[in-house]
Amino acid sequence: MVQAIVIFILIGLILAGILLSPILKRKRRNRIQKRQFPALWNAVIENNLPIYLCLSPVERRRLQGHIQVFLSEKQFIGCQGLQVTEEMKIMIAAVACLLLLNERGEYFPKLRSILIYPSTYFVNQTVAVDNYIVTERRDARLGESWTKDQVILSWQQIQIDTQNWQDGRNVVLHEFAHQLDQEDGKAEGVPILRHQSDYAIWSRVMTAEYQQLCQDVQQGMKTVIDSYGAINPAEFFAVATETFFEKPQQLQQNHPLLYELLQNYYQLDTAKMQFFGE
Repeated sequence: MVQAIVIFILIGLILAGILLSPILKRKRRNRIQKRQFPALWNAVIENNLPIYLCLSPVERRRLQGHIQVFLSEKQFIGCQGLQVTEEMKIMIAAVACLLLLNERGEYFPKLRSILIYPSTYFVNQTVAVDNYIVTERRDARLGESWTKDQVILSWQQIQIDTQNWQDGRNVVLHEFAHQLDQEDGKAEGVPILRHQSDYAIWSRVMTAEYQQLCQDVQQGMKTVIDSYGAINPAEFFAVATETFFEKPQQLQQNHPLLYELLQNYYQLDTAKMQFFGE
């Protein structure tokens, strides 16, 4: 009898923990968001992230709150002898958290660790040549997003990207857009949307725009969206995200439906930011 009571108590405690965990997490995050944002962090972002100064004061404060939560929850690991500095963490967090200004309330929940290499890194990849032959090749990479728990980045590339904000390429935006896409366990170019009805609109616009990019690339045409997006729908979403933040006026002019879709998703009107005057 006593043993049964103990078991019921344990089960009750476990269930209570499960039910209370999201509430406690929200409260903890709210406390972190309300902390004073360090002046040094603010200076680092102002000096390295052009879009930061284009945000409204309210958006900037929200971004600061997200950065503080992100830094408290994610682990940064230096690779190949790289010593991870506070500046590296702040810069990665600042760019990644731009994708969270739509206030979805999640902080890339599957992500645990961010691995940082000094520059380009190499991985061995097995490739099928035909039905009977496979070969191993060594690929150079600047970043990766894993479905389970890791993002891998090149610090050298991050520095290049922050110094060339309007070139439409940004490895942090790219890999963290993949994280949004992979949140449901799949990488199909479809992040979790607010309403069920949003998926039909997303599918219609994204499919048409992806097919158009593929066609333009095949014909050798110059495109606003980087040709890398023609690889598959997942890469298209990541590349379109880069374009939305770095070349918004061009995206809005040439792909208005895609711009509107991403504007609604990210809850930012990047084309109106003064920094992007061309």
